Amino acid sequence: MFFIGITGGVGTGKSEVMHILEEREDTRVLLADEVAHLLMQKGQPCYKQIIKEFPDPQLLAEDGEFDRIQMAQWLFRDENGRTRINQIVHPAVKEYVLHQVETEREKGKLNFFFFEAALLIEEQYDAICDELWYIDTDDTIRRSRLKASRGYSDEKISQIFASQKSREEFSAVCKEIITNNGTTDELKNQIYNVLRRKIHE
Repeated sequence: MFFIGITGGVGTGKSEVMHILEEREDTRVLLADEVAHLLMQKGQPCYKQIIKEFPDPQLLAEDGEFDRIQMAQWLFRDENGRTRINQIVHPAVKEYVLHQVETEREKGKLNFFFFEAALLIEEQYDAICDELWYIDTDDTIRRSRLKASRGYSDEKISQIFASQKSREEFSAVCKEIITNNGTTDELKNQIYNVLRRKIHE
C-alpha cells in the first residue's frame, strides 16, 4: 500500500483531487483539517490540552465544543496562541494518521492511502510518506476560484500566495505533479493514469 501525501497552495483544487480519489475502492483518503477537528472534539486529548492552556469560555459553544468561528478569529489575531495550538494539534494529527496507515496496511486490502494537508512539507510528512504529490494550478485560475468560492480580494489573494511555498519549492520535494487547469474529467484521467503506473511499477 502506497502512503501518499497531497499538498499544494490555496486554490489549487486539493479537495477536488481528494473527492476523485475517494471514489476508488482500493483507496482511502484523510484530510488534515478533518482529523484536527476530530481530535479537538470534547473528550479528545487535544481538547483537554487546549482547555488547560487556554481556559477562555468565549472559545466554547453552548454544548462545550469549540466554537469554530470564534476559534478561527482568535487564532488569526493571536500568533503565539496559534503557534501553541499547532504544537498541540499537529503532532496528534500525525500520530493519528500513522496509526490509520498502520491499521490499513495490516488489513492488506488497499493499494493507496492519501493524506492531504496544506503544511505537509512544513510538518515533515516527506519523512513518513512513501512520496508526496503536488497539485499545481495556474495562478490566474487559482485567483478566480478564490474570488468565486471565498470572496477574497486580489490584495488578500496576493498576500496568501506570498506567504506560501513557491511552485519550485513544492516541486523540489514532490515526486508527482498533478496539473489542475482543466475539467474534472481531465483531472481524473491524469490521476488514474499515475495510479495505474504505480500499481505496475
